[in-house]
Amino acid sequence: MSGRCRAAALCGALLALGLGGCSSQHAKQKHDAANYNMQLGMAYLNRGELALAKDKLERALKENPEDPNVHSAMAMLQDRLGNADKADAEFKAALRLGPREPDILNNYAVYLCRTGRTDEGVKSFEEAAHNPLYRTPEVAYSNAGVCLRAAKRDTQAAMSFQQALQIKPNFAEAAYQLGELDFERGELNESRDEVDRYLGAFEATPDLLLLRVRIARKQGDRLSAERYSSQLRRDFPGSAQARVLAGLGRDSG
Repeated sequence: MSGRCRAAALCGALLALGLGGCSSQHAKQKHDAANYNMQLGMAYLNRGELALAKDKLERALKENPEDPNVHSAMAMLQDRLGNADKADAEFKAALRLGPREPDILNNYAVYLCRTGRTDEGVKSFEEAAHNPLYRTPEVAYSNAGVCLRAAKRDTQAAMSFQQALQIKPNFAEAAYQLGELDFERGELNESRDEVDRYLGAFEATPDLLLLRVRIARKQGDRLSAERYSSQLRRDFPGSAQARVLAGLGRDSG
């Protein structure tokens, strides 16, 4: 090969590399812009500014239509707007593009449960829990339990809360949900034992302390009621639960 040919080949190779670098840089810029607009859109959505959220999320979709998280965000917006069909389509697009994204599965499951599609919602929560990429499977199981409670499927709900606690025994939300479920079913001893098991091993929460007060009062155990009332007022004086306790009165049943 002549020197001129070698130079031409080298220039061609460098030109190709340059174009590839530009293309890669452009793709990164679009990805970053989409991510920025998605975050802005979610911030507006959380503040209830739906028109601004819609504008930012539509921009994000144009900039990166293959991003499953953008579709998931748009699904949540469409849900807030009352567009059930569009919300469902966006969630399905998100799962098609990111089938192993447990957060998207979790978001879709919340939507399904809230719209009365309990079996589908629980299945999605369980898929998220089984996904090795999901770092908090106990949350998914607890959410499944909440979904089942809302559908009055208490036995299954209790099993889901128990699964959450098997994974993470100090998961306060699951302990509270299970204890409250037993309380509402009139199973006071079971509720008391569940709450005491948690409080004896882990840090108390306002929800669990208030539940323990309610259990004690229901059982006529004035000493325990006052003990846990005092702890709630002392450790969480500004909490909503302390205000509820004040409204109930110290000695009321």
